[in-house]
Amino acid sequence: MADHERRTAPNTPILAKTPTKARNPSKPPKQAGALEATEPTKPGAASTRALRAAGRRAAIVDAALEEFTARGYAATRLEDVASCAGVAKGTIYLHFADKEALFQELLRSALLPLIERISSPPLPDVSARAMLENFAQIFVREVTQTRRADLLRLMMAEGPRFPSLAEFHYREIVERGLTAIRAVICHGIQRGEIRHDALQRFPQLVMAPAMLTVLWQGLFGRYAPLDALAMLRAHIDIIFDEGKAT
Repeated sequence: MADHERRTAPNTPILAKTPTKARNPSKPPKQAGALEATEPTKPGAASTRALRAAGRRAAIVDAALEEFTARGYAATRLEDVASCAGVAKGTIYLHFADKEALFQELLRSALLPLIERISSPPLPDVSARAMLENFAQIFVREVTQTRRADLLRLMMAEGPRFPSLAEFHYREIVERGLTAIRAVICHGIQRGEIRHDALQRFPQLVMAPAMLTVLWQGLFGRYAPLDALAMLRAHIDIIFDEGKAT
């Protein structure tokens, strides 16, 4: 985006001449460009600038989601993101050090709020089953049915090529999610709802069907649509030994 030029009316000098005042020799001359203490920033100006900066940052992250999921991490250039966001490439560097930092912020902003929603300590009067069903509904509604699913598929595809991104994703997202699921499993075992303590050692078994829905939709969804919520509920039935077969 080109810098805005300061325009003035024709024949109007930028600096108007004012009468010269006698200088007090006891006072040092004022440096050029120094801000007058009697001319504070207008109220609200700083907050307006902050809002504009936040808006540009959000536009950049939204554009990054579009570009990364469409082109892949390796092929996406910051020029592409800037063009999609409607900003100059240099504006991106005001907010992010490089492409990796931008992608990390994309992962954090897209996925971390969901992890935080399921990470609250289990309440004594709430069943583990109710908590897992809530997780299933959130995952289907806010991951599998949104662009977040594209982001997860991108991480699965390109994470092995970019270990630093895979490490960031694990540390910031996956590890926190597994910790939250493990807490729910322990809660279920203590309440006598869950009898398989192996789930406490391997919470990945609880998460696996959720990841499968993301992969399935990306590869086979157009050929064999999957009812993700029904499958996750069936998996929860298995965890709580509520199958009907005898």
